[in-house]
Amino acid sequence: MSDEQQRQIYQTDGDRYEALIAREDHQGNILKAIEEIINPNGLDILDLGAGTGRLTLLLAPRAKSIRAFDISSEMLRVCRERLLASGLSNWKVEVADHRQLPITNYSSDLAVSGWSVSYLAVWNPEKGIGELENWLVEMRRVLRKDGTIILFESLGTGNENPIRLEHVEPTYQWLDANGFQNKWIRTDYKFESLEEAEELSRFFFGDELGEKIRQNEWIVLPECTGVWWLKI
Repeated sequence: MSDEQQRQIYQTDGDRYEALIAREDHQGNILKAIEEIINPNGLDILDLGAGTGRLTLLLAPRAKSIRAFDISSEMLRVCRERLLASGLSNWKVEVADHRQLPITNYSSDLAVSGWSVSYLAVWNPEKGIGELENWLVEMRRVLRKDGTIILFESLGTGNENPIRLEHVEPTYQWLDANGFQNKWIRTDYKFESLEEAEELSRFFFGDELGEKIRQNEWIVLPECTGVWWLKI
């Protein structure tokens, strides 16, 4: 699927996107990965590119406070609805860019971002590395001393083992060059039926993966995810 098609989904189709994301990481490996890096209990947390709240809802019950940011008001509409339904009151949801957050200096302990920071390079191919640099400067501004950044980026959907995606390669290299540690986890999707697996996967990932799901009769769709982290 093209970048433009995915951008359109982010701007207009939050409910369907959430239906897909709700099936992801059925084994609960994302929260385990975070807990192996840092104990989130009692922290002031930022979720960047929060989307419909995948990481926000995992961390909100443990956080002192959590603020969810995204450039898409449609994604945040769903995130806000989910947070309201949770009954928690320690959160805020705001439209904001990764590189210019409405946050005071040195006010947060942890910044997380799932499948989002790499878009700074992917969507700005002529100046992507510069945009990543601008983002890291902003992280150093908003995080307290010894604050932590944790990023999740794709290492292949529909793959049993991790692969470095060509369009994300500049981001992988930049993260390595800037001292981020990394590991990889499985974040497999588990669908209710083969029909649901094929329909939702075609919706976001495109026809090629939809065909692969149908041919392999996958109700569980394998996915590999990289985890990168850095202490400021």
